[in-house]
Amino acid sequence: MRSFFLLFLLFSVFYISAQEKTINFPHDFFGNYTGTLHIYNDKGNTEYPMEFHLQPTSFEKEYTYTIIYGNGEQRQERLYTLKEKDVEKGIYVVDENNGILLENKVINNKLYTLFEVNDSLLTTFITFEEDHLLFEIIFVQTEKKWKSGGTQEKIPEVFSYPIQVIQQATLLKQ
Repeated sequence: MRSFFLLFLLFSVFYISAQEKTINFPHDFFGNYTGTLHIYNDKGNTEYPMEFHLQPTSFEKEYTYTIIYGNGEQRQERLYTLKEKDVEKGIYVVDENNGILLENKVINNKLYTLFEVNDSLLTTFITFEEDHLLFEIIFVQTEKKWKSGGTQEKIPEVFSYPIQVIQQATLLKQ
């Protein structure tokens, strides 16, 4: 009887752990998130209040996507729209509502973006959790890249980009 009970218990543990929660992006993560943005660069570290709002709209397949930096007179609101492009492939677009469109890739609960502006590359990662999100931007200047490799036929040229700025925030869902 003990063997049967132990076998049943092990089966139950494996069965429960094998069950994955289905994520319905972006619906599972609607809300307003607040916290502190930390900016790290060679000049030192700074902090700013930050908010991130993700909400439904009255338009199908479109969502408000608002980033707020600072508060009071220094408050800057970035009013964007998140649009579905190909949900099956996890492709969304952040429309900055000024002619700029940024393609995003969603895998599970993480939103990835890579774009270039004014000879700078920016990579954004937003990881949504049940009660918070992790926000991160990595900034590099393309003109400061350096090359290595390429000295032999089987070794390609590789370009490395020194990271100038990292922005990180853990924002709590309100």
